[in-house]
Amino acid sequence: MLGVTRKYPSLRRLAGVTLLAASVSLGAGSSSAQQLTASSDHQQQDVFPKSAAKHAESMAAVTPSAPPARSDVRPIQRAPARGPYYVDFRARTAASYGHAFIWYGKTSEKEVEIAGLAPAGDTLPYILGHIIFVPSETGATYGDLDEQYLTASYRVYLNEAEAKKVFAYIKHLQETSPVWNAATTNCTAFIGRIATFMGLNAPFHLLKPEEYVNQLRELNGGRKTVQVEPDQG
Repeated sequence: MLGVTRKYPSLRRLAGVTLLAASVSLGAGSSSAQQLTASSDHQQQDVFPKSAAKHAESMAAVTPSAPPARSDVRPIQRAPARGPYYVDFRARTAASYGHAFIWYGKTSEKEVEIAGLAPAGDTLPYILGHIIFVPSETGATYGDLDEQYLTASYRVYLNEAEAKKVFAYIKHLQETSPVWNAATTNCTAFIGRIATFMGLNAPFHLLKPEEYVNQLRELNGGRKTVQVEPDQG
């Protein structure tokens, strides 16, 4: 080969040019391959994190999160137990503006005790009682047991210890209320003293019986139980 190139100088030049071109071509191909590989790797690095992020977002969307911890949970409040005894403040119709009185007793028994304050006798004592004090009666009066005459009612329950004190006070009040007067010692004032003894708020006594009983319930929020003071009785 060497002898041929010496004999033909032009062939030697052609071979040199050919070798140079081949080396340039190989270098360019290697560089392009490196650039292609680097570009491919870079694209993979960009694509894979985005796919992973989208996958994480989709999983978070479909996976239910745990409910937040509740620190404001309150225990169930149970209504206070009603005692087996009661006092029922009642109002009924009458020939005039009505009458206020109480029923009291034990819830398991049909029989009831009745207490109230009214003028003893018929029309004349009632008329005079608007001017002076007249003799009174403190038990049941006509119509106290008839539900058709009832206009208002507010019942409060007591336990045995409380009932013993309250019932004893009612008996004492009946024994120490010998007179009736429309403006002072009337029927609403009588049941108001019982309500006060039981720890209830009592309205002003110069109200019609129906209005008085309704206000008595409203003033005490309709509560169904009471707590009698230990020193009462």
